[in-house]
Amino acid sequence: MAQKTDSVKIDTNLLNKYRINPPKNALPVRIRPILLTPQPIPVTTIDFQVSYWRKSLTAGLNLNQTAFSNNWSGGGVSSFALGANFDFKAEYNKQPLSYTTELLLIYGISKNKGQFSRKTNDRIFYDNKVASQLSKKWYFFGSVSFESQFDVGYQYADGYAPLLISKFMSPGYFTESIGFEYKPVKYIDIRLGTGTARQTFVLDTTIYHNIPGNYGVTPHNILRNELAFQVVSTINKDVATNMNLQARYALFIPYNNFSQITHRLDATLTAKVNRLINVTLNGTVLYDITTNKSVQASQGLALGLIYKFPN
Repeated sequence: MAQKTDSVKIDTNLLNKYRINPPKNALPVRIRPILLTPQPIPVTTIDFQVSYWRKSLTAGLNLNQTAFSNNWSGGGVSSFALGANFDFKAEYNKQPLSYTTELLLIYGISKNKGQFSRKTNDRIFYDNKVASQLSKKWYFFGSVSFESQFDVGYQYADGYAPLLISKFMSPGYFTESIGFEYKPVKYIDIRLGTGTARQTFVLDTTIYHNIPGNYGVTPHNILRNELAFQVVSTINKDVATNMNLQARYALFIPYNNFSQITHRLDATLTAKVNRLINVTLNGTVLYDITTNKSVQASQGLALGLIYKFPN
């Protein structure tokens, strides 16, 4: 049976007349203001020191040894060769001032059976430079450098006794330069030494008998002063994974004799086999009329140990 719904309508407005509102609270409510008091929070000072120095060190040792028995049918001469290099560089950079110092030491020697030991490489190079930034890529700089060698050097010819042609400070070079420096990118540096002075020392006053040019120094004298324009360009770049190229080109033009322009290019390509083993290919091209009228060149390839900091 269907249920019948309530159909009576109720007037809600009429019901509102009978509503009883609750009485207000007779007890007063006290509202307390919120007080905010700042409290200091202790902060531990972090002991950070800003260093404007960046230092790097590279040291390498290369060994080469061969040995043959007396009845070796293929022929050959037992030999032993040793090469070492040391390169320390420090840079200080606090805008607008920068300072760079570099010490490069290279020495190599070889010994063949039945012969005296012979020098294969020998160089001392020490460079210091102070620069002040003029713009984003241009600097004003002043530099002082020294260059010589450790050991005596001989010229060898078949059938003749070796001729002594060089030794420590024969020659030796001090170069002071001021000018402008251009850094187009981080790994390229170009110095334009508009005011450059170079002192060439030949302390052995008898060496001119074996090398007539006497490195530009008048025979029986030990010193020559020159004023010149100098360009020094360097590059230090990772050309591939674990492969670094370093090169330095120096141009020296004496103001009083443009015919005695000197060019020197030193380049080193280093490939790291692992953390300690490396392969090094280096070469030098030199044109200096005071030592030889022709272009001089040297080249070396070595496998050896290397220590580099930071690694």
